[in-house]
Amino acid sequence: MGAHLQPLALRLLALTFPLVAKGFPDETLEKAAKSEGYCSRILRAQGTRREGYNEFSLRVEGDPEFYKPGNSYRVTLSAATPAYFRGFTLIALKEGKEGDKEEDHAGNFQIIDEEETQFMSNCPVAVTESTPRRRTRIQVFWTAPPTGTGCVILKASIVQKRIIYFQDEGSLTKKICEQDSASEGVTDKPILDCCACGTAKYRLTFYGNWSEKTHPKDFPRRTNHWSAIIGGSHSKNYILWEYGGYASEGVKQVAELGSPVKMEEEIRQQSDEVLTVIKAKAQWPAWQPLNVRAAPSAEFSVDRHRHLMSFLTMLGPSPDWNVGLSAEDLCTKDCGWVQKVVQDLIPWDAGTDSGVTYESPNKPTVPQEKIRPLTSLDHPQSPFYDPEGGSIKLVARVVIERIARKGEQCNIVPDNIDDIVADLAPEEKEEDDTPETCIYSNWSPWSACSSSTCEKGKRMRQRMLKAQLDLSVPCPDTQDFQPCMGPGCSDEDGSTCMMSDWITWSPCSVSCGMGTRSRERYVKQFPEDGSMCKVPTEETEKCIVNEECSPSSCLVTEWGEWDECSASCGMGMKRRHRMIKMTPADGSMCKAETTEAEKCMMPECHTIPCLLSPWSEWSDCSVTCGKGMRTRQRMLKSAAELGDCNEELEQAEKCMLPECPIDCELTEWSQWSECNTSCGKGHMIRTRMIKIEPQFGGAACPETVQRTKCRLRKCLRGQGMEKRRWKEAREKRRSEQAKKNIDSEQYPVCRLKPWTAWTECSTLCGGGIQERYMMVKKRSKSTQFTSCKDKKELRACNVHPC
Repeated sequence: MGAHLQPLALRLLALTFPLVAKGFPDETLEKAAKSEGYCSRILRAQGTRREGYNEFSLRVEGDPEFYKPGNSYRVTLSAATPAYFRGFTLIALKEGKEGDKEEDHAGNFQIIDEEETQFMSNCPVAVTESTPRRRTRIQVFWTAPPTGTGCVILKASIVQKRIIYFQDEGSLTKKICEQDSASEGVTDKPILDCCACGTAKYRLTFYGNWSEKTHPKDFPRRTNHWSAIIGGSHSKNYILWEYGGYASEGVKQVAELGSPVKMEEEIRQQSDEVLTVIKAKAQWPAWQPLNVRAAPSAEFSVDRHRHLMSFLTMLGPSPDWNVGLSAEDLCTKDCGWVQKVVQDLIPWDAGTDSGVTYESPNKPTVPQEKIRPLTSLDHPQSPFYDPEGGSIKLVARVVIERIARKGEQCNIVPDNIDDIVADLAPEEKEEDDTPETCIYSNWSPWSACSSSTCEKGKRMRQRMLKAQLDLSVPCPDTQDFQPCMGPGCSDEDGSTCMMSDWITWSPCSVSCGMGTRSRERYVKQFPEDGSMCKVPTEETEKCIVNEECSPSSCLVTEWGEWDECSASCGMGMKRRHRMIKMTPADGSMCKAETTEAEKCMMPECHTIPCLLSPWSEWSDCSVTCGKGMRTRQRMLKSAAELGDCNEELEQAEKCMLPECPIDCELTEWSQWSECNTSCGKGHMIRTRMIKIEPQFGGAACPETVQRTKCRLRKCLRGQGMEKRRWKEAREKRRSEQAKKNIDSEQYPVCRLKPWTAWTECSTLCGGGIQERYMMVKKRSKSTQFTSCKDKKELRACNVHPC
C-alpha cells in the first residue's frame, strides 16, 4: 500500500485490532499486521456495529440469490445521501470460513476504476480504496468461483471519520449461493418486490467518454459513434439483458449493427411487463463538448410492478461491444423511489461475434457465448489490451435522476427540499412548455396500440425537431406516449372480449348525394366465464358522394385509400385517387378532381454521415522487390436517400519489400602494359575498376586483372655480354631523354602532377562516390597538344545498406 494510504490503513488497523492501545507507535501496528496476517485480522473487526443500519449498503447488480459459476457480477458499495465514507475493504469468503487461508476466499475481483479502487497490498484478494477521500460509491466486478464452491459471503467494512462499520448480517453483507444444475436456465428471483406507492418519473442522460484522447489505440477516427439508446422500465419477470445470459435476437442486432428496431419490437411484445420504452438518438461522432451538442436523454416512468430499468447502446464500430445497465432497481427498501443513480460504464461483449478489433470483419461466434464484460487481457490485438492486466478505462457515464412523483406516496423517510418541490409540480401539463428555441413539426397520427387485448398498452406519436436555435437549451422529446387498450376495449368497459381490427368500410349506399356506409369486426376471443360479448361488432356512418346531382355535375367514385408516405422519415406527401364514373349529362367538361394530396409526417430522420463497410485487406505490393504501392477498399452501405457520402472508399500507401538485387558494375579494360622483360618470355597485364559493388544478392564481380604472355628476342648468353647489353640500353635511354629535353625547350610537352589522394565518401551508407584528380603541371603552347587537360577518376564507396 502506497505511503499516501498509510494513515487511513493504520487508522483502519487501529480500529480493527482491540489489542492495540491508543498510545502504541506505528511500528507496533506494522508488526501486528505482518505477524497476524491482515486478511485474517480484518475479518475480526471490532469497531462500532450498528445492526440493521442502512446508511451504507453492499449490492450485487440485480440482487441475485444465486450465482452462476464463472459469471461476472457488478458489485456496488454506496452511502445514502448525505452520508459518505473515506475508506473501505471488500472481500468474498466461502460460507463458514474465517479467511485465514488463501483457499477460504471465493471468486476474483476485477478493478473498474483505478483512481477509486485497488487490491490491498497486505491482502491481495481484498479490494480497498486507492486514495483516502470522501466518496459515496465504488464499483468492482466479481467473477463467481467454479462449480462446487457453495455459498459465498461478500463482506464490506466502511471507514467514516473514526468509526468502522463491519457487519456479519445487514446491509454490508451479502450472501449469494451457487445455482443448482437442476435449476439451470430457470429465471432467478433476483429482485425483491417493490413496496413503493404511486409512480415516479426519471430522466436518463448518457455521457459518452470514448474518444481518441481517452482510448488512443486503433481508435476509428471516421466512423466512431454510439448507436441509438434502447431500453425500458420493466418488471422483474422480464429481463432485457444480463451478464451471464445469452443475447436475444434484438440485443444481437443492437450489439452488431446498432439497430434498435428488433429490440424495440421485443420490448413492446412484453407490454404487460413494460411501462415505458426508453429511446434516445444516436451520437455521430461518439464524443463532442456539451456546449456543441447536448448529451442524449430520455424520460421514463416506473411503478410498483415495473420498477426496474434497463438500456443498452452499441459502441461503434465494433464486433458486438455495448454498454448499458441491466435491471437497475429504482425502488428503495423503505418504500420510496431512488433520487439519483450515477453509473460509470465499461464495454461488454454480447457473445455473438468473435472479432477482436473495432473494425474486425464479421465472424459469428458459433455456438453463441454468454454476455460478459470485456477485460484488458482478452486478446493482444484488442484496443483495450494491457499486458499487465490493468483495468479498462471507462467509456461512458449514465445519470438517472428523479424529476417528479405522482400519486400518493407511502415512504416514511423524508426526501430533500428539492425533491419535495418537484413532487408538487404536476407530471402532465396542459399548456405547451416547449422552449421558443426549439422548432418542431406537427405531431404525427397516433400509432396502433401495443396491446391487442383489453390489457393496458401504449401508443406513440412523433414529431421532428427542425431546428435548435440555442444548443445550450435542451429540447423536449420528439416522442409522446399514451395509455391504450386493444380494439373494442375501453377504460369504462370491463368486457374481456378480444376483438379483431375493423374491416374496411363498405361502398357508399348511393352514387350521388348523401348515403350510408358500414364496417364490421368479429370476436377473436370470448370471455373466459362464458358470458356474451357486449361490444358492438358493426358500426355505420353517413357518407357523401357527388354532392351536386345536377345534369352539369360529374359522377365520381369514392376516394381510395391513401398511398404510402413518399418519405421514409420526416415530412413527405401522400396521395389518394378516385375515378370518373359518368361525365355531365349536358356535355360540359368534368371539373371534379381525381387526385388529392396532403402532407404526412413519418418518424424523425436520424442523419447518418456515412455507413461504410470495414476496410478490405491490403492488396499485394505492386512490385516484387524494393518500394511499391498497395491499396485497400471499402463499400458504401448507407441508403441513397441519406445523401452523398464524401468519405474515401479507397486508400493507397507505400510498401517496402526486400531490396532488389544490385549486380556488380565495372569500368572498361585499360590498355595492355609493356612486357615485363626486355628479352625472352614475359607477360603483360591490363586492369579495370569496380564502379558498383554487388548488393542484396546481386551478381558478383568478375576478374579485374587479366594477364597475357609476351615474347621478345632471345636473351644473349654470358655475363659479360649481358652487362654490355644493359649498358647499351641505359645509354640509349639517356640519349633519348636528352633529345626529349631539347625538344621540350623548342616544343613544350604536356606535364601532369601525380594523382591526388581519394576524397572522403559522399555518404556513410547506401552507396556513395569518391574522386581523385591529376592536374596539369605544364601545358604545351603548341596546337599539337591541345588535348592536355586535367584528369579525374571516380569510384564507388560505402555500398553497404543503411
